[in-house]
Amino acid sequence: MKNKKDALVTLDKFIEESLYNKNYGYYMKKNPFGEKGDFITAPNISLLFSEMIAIWTISFWEKLNCPKQFNLVELGAGNGEMMKVLIRTFNRFPKFKNACRINILEKSKLLQRTQKANIKDKKITWLNNLNELNNFPCIFIANEFFDALPIKQFLKKEKKWYERCVKFINAKKLEYLDVPFDMKKFEKKISFKISYNQKFIEYSPMATKFLKTIIKKIKLNNGGILIIDYAYLDKEMKNTLQAVSKHKYCDVLKGFRNSDITYNLNFNLINRIIKKLGPCSSVSTTQKDFLTKLGILDRAEILSKNMPFSEKADIYFRIKRLIDASQMGHLFKVMFITNRKNKFKLGFKIV
Repeated sequence: MKNKKDALVTLDKFIEESLYNKNYGYYMKKNPFGEKGDFITAPNISLLFSEMIAIWTISFWEKLNCPKQFNLVELGAGNGEMMKVLIRTFNRFPKFKNACRINILEKSKLLQRTQKANIKDKKITWLNNLNELNNFPCIFIANEFFDALPIKQFLKKEKKWYERCVKFINAKKLEYLDVPFDMKKFEKKISFKISYNQKFIEYSPMATKFLKTIIKKIKLNNGGILIIDYAYLDKEMKNTLQAVSKHKYCDVLKGFRNSDITYNLNFNLINRIIKKLGPCSSVSTTQKDFLTKLGILDRAEILSKNMPFSEKADIYFRIKRLIDASQMGHLFKVMFITNRKNKFKLGFKIV
């Protein structure tokens, strides 16, 4: 997309261009992770987060009857910190490690190079798309992956639907423009009544495409996907679009190509999509409940037992960032999707 005067694009095309333009996109030209970047993800806060994901993955593999070969797929591996700790943990479980075929799906070539330098494991396969996976059972891990995919926004005004677009007044001035939209035609196209009881909609065609591919593989070959992300459970959708630069919120339009653009997943919408794709089921919880049920506090106690006070305090300070309700504990949610016949619920409330 060229920044021509008066160019008009849908919001998802704007986000795609801003984040993933081959030459100028935010994720394609810089490593945004860490204190020196624009934001910090859970694996960079505490290695215990990644250890809990490793234990969950091994336990799920056991529930799948310990397949002799299976695919572990991380969707969007950031700077590679989580996978590095996963592999370090897996090395303590030789039977699991020998069965595991590790794959990373990463669109950014720059981040691929960062991951390879950080992880230093020649046995990892970097995928261009999920269709490259073989027919082994698959365990997918998506930590802050879906929130970075482009979304469309639709809003209802006086019983009429509009699609949010972005107009380029000039190279430095952009503004939102809401364009009349045929919702019935769109719903027929996606075979899904997304507007039911809604006044505002956030919908990612790309996320739905990923879910379709993943669920198809789960149905055919067994497995599941663990999603950890900014999310909410309300039935009514809302505007959650935001941009971050240098650890602070910024204007989405003014940060074009220079800020991270994200949104909060609506798990209720994902559940509705899953039911259409079935036969799969899902469970969800807060990050706080998930990590505490997996034993992150117990692990911290064991790890810090003989540490000096300052080091022990640092471990618990980091864990607090992950599980405190006023920080990431409730803002982040966890969803697990698998075959209906699979009753694995580790980390989730059993109902």
